Amino acid sequence: MAITASTKTTDFSGFLNPGEAAPIFDRAARQSVYQQLFPRVPLGMNGEKIPVVTSKPTANWVGEGEKKPATNMGLGLVHIAPKKLAAIAVMSAEVVRANPGNYTGKLREGLAEAFATAFDYAVGYNLGGDGTGTGPFDHYLNATTKRVEIGTTTQANGGIHGDLVAGMKLLVDDKRRLTGFGLDDTLEPDLWGAVDANGRPIYVDLPTDDVSQAIARPGRLLNRPSFMGEGVGNDVVVGFGGDFRRGAWGAVGGISYRVSTEATVTINGTLTSLWENNLVAVLAEAEYGFVLADEDAEDFVAYERAAAIGG
Repeated sequence: MAITASTKTTDFSGFLNPGEAAPIFDRAARQSVYQQLFPRVPLGMNGEKIPVVTSKPTANWVGEGEKKPATNMGLGLVHIAPKKLAAIAVMSAEVVRANPGNYTGKLREGLAEAFATAFDYAVGYNLGGDGTGTGPFDHYLNATTKRVEIGTTTQANGGIHGDLVAGMKLLVDDKRRLTGFGLDDTLEPDLWGAVDANGRPIYVDLPTDDVSQAIARPGRLLNRPSFMGEGVGNDVVVGFGGDFRRGAWGAVGGISYRVSTEATVTINGTLTSLWENNLVAVLAEAEYGFVLADEDAEDFVAYERAAAIGG
């Protein structure tokens, strides 16, 4: 959201202390669903090249006195490049001094959630941080052609459990794997009410003191890890299942920040001098990269909300 006015003490705003930059990054990683599911790789300023197995070696039986078979393994490279994510908060100098309403902590949590949400929008749907426009990455999950409607299988045939298995079948039939799920929390009531053919609940959450209140909540579906969070769904899509080993993300350091009282910032469409107006700006920045081994995202299946469950 664009800045329309600087934050003032009357808005109960505050100042981001320098020592809180590292905790912001930790919190963002916990709250992002896809940062939980995809493996993280080291990422430098110039990006990294990640080896991908394109063909596996094979072995065969050999009879007495017969020639032993030869084999090899193919490797390819995919490039993961860092893309910058940023946010600016502007407040009056009085807010910096007074810090009313513990706005420092609130700002920390808000920035962490904003960075996590922006990352998940980009990875899931190639959208910008506010859910509009386009994301920075070349690959995204919603590019997959594999799609299943949640809520279309009758209970006699397995209900939502059957829908999830149908998604697994699409992957298995294409010689892919299902290693986990990333789901929107709007699907949670439907999962808690769903059982398998034997009447057993299909969804089991795994809360801990550290993550039970986090945006990305862990659980298990079809005996696979799942993470459920706000904003993972978009329009009719309520989540993805697939082989999360076939993708990777990285970050260049953590969330960094700069504080300025002399820069100019666009406020309500107009460049505004911070020094002239007795304002302080905090710029938070991070550089993230994301890549899929299959640029068409066919290692994943999109689960869509059917009209039967409120779509």
